[in-house]
Amino acid sequence: MNRKIPFEKNELLPGDFIPGRAGRPDTPIRATPVSARENISAMYFDKHPYWIPTAIDAAMVALPLYNMTLGRGGIEDFTDSFGIEWEYVPQVNGAIVRPGEPFIGNANELKDKIKFPNMDEWDWEKAAEDFKVDMKRGYQPTLINGFWFERLVSFMEFGPAAVALIDDEQKDAVKAFFEESTEFAMKVVDKMIEYWPGFDGINIHDDWAGQKAPFFSMETAYEMFVPYMKALTDHIHSKGRYVSLHSCGHGYDRVQAFIDGGIDSWDPQPMNDTQALFEHYGDKIIIAVAPDRFDPETTSEEEQRSRARDFVDRFCIPGKPLTVAGYGASILTPAFSDELYEYSRKKYASF
Repeated sequence: MNRKIPFEKNELLPGDFIPGRAGRPDTPIRATPVSARENISAMYFDKHPYWIPTAIDAAMVALPLYNMTLGRGGIEDFTDSFGIEWEYVPQVNGAIVRPGEPFIGNANELKDKIKFPNMDEWDWEKAAEDFKVDMKRGYQPTLINGFWFERLVSFMEFGPAAVALIDDEQKDAVKAFFEESTEFAMKVVDKMIEYWPGFDGINIHDDWAGQKAPFFSMETAYEMFVPYMKALTDHIHSKGRYVSLHSCGHGYDRVQAFIDGGIDSWDPQPMNDTQALFEHYGDKIIIAVAPDRFDPETTSEEEQRSRARDFVDRFCIPGKPLTVAGYGASILTPAFSDELYEYSRKKYASF
């Protein structure tokens, strides 16, 4: 790809629009020299984007077919394909496993009680007809609830699931389940790529940490999760797709496990120092970096633009691409965003 295309001011003008949903207005997108999708691909596959991508360049898609069979449903109570009952909580606009008696009490019950669904029976053709991929953007289906720890928690509740990871009498059963669930995940990915070939990447889920620290040790991460994560990411890579990770909590100390598990990018939550993550690991994994916060109401436009240029000067480094964190979207004012785009376009064109 030719990164030497000179910047032109008309790139800042709307070149297209993302249709609004649920009565929301359309979102303008710039008249960029290549599509946002091409820019995302250049970042992942060439390590050299045309500009720093933000959330507007890509979109996570919670496909209804997946969400109502393997995910966490919609805005009502439902039962997933494993027979787990999910209860919608309006206050948080999300679902939790219905409180009460867990589906299983011990990981050794997994083999007999957990039956994987036959996804060939699902109506993939209708799902693909209902959701069309915009080929201008870098869409990724997001595999909510995952196939490892989050899934285990949905069967056992958090405490017993965490214990099962380190209990010598349960670990083998957990590993056997993770092996089977990973093979199942590969089949899910294959179906998604078959029916939505415009998906250039896959977003996988597995929460590993709370507000202040990881749920389990690095030793446990490498024994219980990394082999299966690597098997799935290898499979996705073999299909010519990249892999992004959603993993909530303070997972800073587990990023090396993500890297060794084959993850291409991670958008950490704000309790992580994303700037330090970029500095220490940005040559091995694409980090969504949060700019320093400011109050848009009291910060002048020129100061906002200056902050954007400082951000670009610090973080635009050859062979070390990044995105702007979705969790930092509150400061992506028009002035900051335009300057971020223009200045990073010029910077990347100079490499």
